[in-house]
Amino acid sequence: MKPKSQRDLVAGLLFVAVGLGFAWASTTYEFGNAANPGPGYFPFGLGVLLALLGALTLFKAMSVETRDGERIGSIGWRPLLIIPAAIVFFAFTMPRLGLPITVALVTFGVSFSTREVRPVQSILVALGMALFCTAVFIGGLNLNLPVKPAPLSSWGIA
Repeated sequence: MKPKSQRDLVAGLLFVAVGLGFAWASTTYEFGNAANPGPGYFPFGLGVLLALLGALTLFKAMSVETRDGERIGSIGWRPLLIIPAAIVFFAFTMPRLGLPITVALVTFGVSFSTREVRPVQSILVALGMALFCTAVFIGGLNLNLPVKPAPLSSWGIA
């Protein structure tokens, strides 16, 4: 049987694999019951739901006719490299530079994961994200995150 959509086939297989993996991994935690759920209850349910979503996507891939079979195109290397690098950059610089500066730098850097980069628009979005994240996480949720950069002496530089 030939899939009618390669994209849906790969996405469905990925969803099923990740969902079953999470459901299986959550069995090492205490499950509990509906009235008193344990730490494994929620991840098990989400894993099963993700696997069911994958099964539905697989069914669609095998039964619904699509234009040109929705072939899988070339791999987008730029976002695959820039986005994980931005996550690592965020993890290492947030304690040193503070939340607003780090969010602005990461947002600006991630904008280069696409070829349609507009520098002025990227700067405005970066500043907006920095203000939004600071308002939500520091102002709204009162999380204990650094807001301003740490002194250079705490970086191990000076």
